[in-house]
Amino acid sequence: MLTAQEVAARLGVKLDTVYAYVSRGALSAHHESGTRQSLFAAEDVEALARRGRPRRGSRPAALDLVVETGLTTIADDQIRFRGRDARTLARTSTFEQAAHWLWTGQEEPTGRHWEPYPVALPELEFARDRVRVTVIIASTHEPLRYDLSPSAVIASAERMIATMVRTVAITDAAPAELVLDAGGPAIAGTIAGHLWPRLSPEQPTPGLVATLNAALVLLADHELESSTVAARVAASVRSNPFSVVIAGLGVIAGPLHGAASTLVHRMLADAIDRGPRKALAAALEAQGQLPGFGQRLYPSGDPRAKLLIPMIDAASPPAAIYTAAHDLIDTAWRHSHLRPNADFALGYLSTVAQMPETAGETIFTIARTAGWIAHAIEEYAEPPLRFRARAVYRQPQHSAPPR
Repeated sequence: MLTAQEVAARLGVKLDTVYAYVSRGALSAHHESGTRQSLFAAEDVEALARRGRPRRGSRPAALDLVVETGLTTIADDQIRFRGRDARTLARTSTFEQAAHWLWTGQEEPTGRHWEPYPVALPELEFARDRVRVTVIIASTHEPLRYDLSPSAVIASAERMIATMVRTVAITDAAPAELVLDAGGPAIAGTIAGHLWPRLSPEQPTPGLVATLNAALVLLADHELESSTVAARVAASVRSNPFSVVIAGLGVIAGPLHGAASTLVHRMLADAIDRGPRKALAAALEAQGQLPGFGQRLYPSGDPRAKLLIPMIDAASPPAAIYTAAHDLIDTAWRHSHLRPNADFALGYLSTVAQMPETAGETIFTIARTAGWIAHAIEEYAEPPLRFRARAVYRQPQHSAPPR
């Protein structure tokens, strides 16, 4: 058996890349009894070294792209941002602090506010449209948007995210205060504190605002999922950070990526009215899968959901919503052996808070913008134009002419 460090040396890659191979199924990690150290069979490592870069994806028939990154690793049912457990960050840091950790690898002082651009939007019904238009208009207020130095990109990112938060408003309530679970002093003016009253008409408890903050932290990055690949491709051709985010937004709009929590919100409402079995059956018939359940990267369950769902429970949600959510979880497990994922947690949170059914997508988008910016900063330091897929021409299949 080899340690992760020995595997990295044998393959000539970084330690984070070894964990990326694990998350994609190219290597199997074994746990040493009594410790959390991962060990790898030497013959598996040698086989990987002989065949070269792994091409097996985390989904059937997926095209696998391997990119070395120092940002996020997913291994052993854990998410780490620059080596730090994302769940610990979610419990002890503001979203702003977690974003700066992703962007710089350095600690950010508590309480520094992000100022928005002076953006005025036309009347738009959907939050998704407001976010897209916000980013485009915000870019016109940043004359130095083509300064791709890390400090300039971070300054633009702070203001961009703050502007996105301001323009998704469904209410005119004053910003709330955020109190973290760590028990520190109340922190006013945070992204989570400003976002809550713009999505929910309900007066929040400190626990629920802390849950929103934790969701923003946990969803900030998830390695190289589809929208992040698009963002990195845009950064590779030296698009400015606003255009990088637009590239990510174009992918996240797909119903299979950012909008799954909307389906969970609807399923929860159905479960309250008709019970969990009928709600799950209807969702399965409509979608072909259970929204909010299952995550191939986490055989033992999505660690983000494992943190967020108990936080929502602890905030004393209405009995009908609590019962419906946990009946859905229990029923899905009995029939499909699937555990809830982060999308379920977002749908549960938006239902408890009486947010619009699309609020989970809005939270996801604002959070993931921080990750796209982190990947853009990393990609700007790489040689440009390095993404070039190869096509294999497929001859059209013509049917035989009628006789």
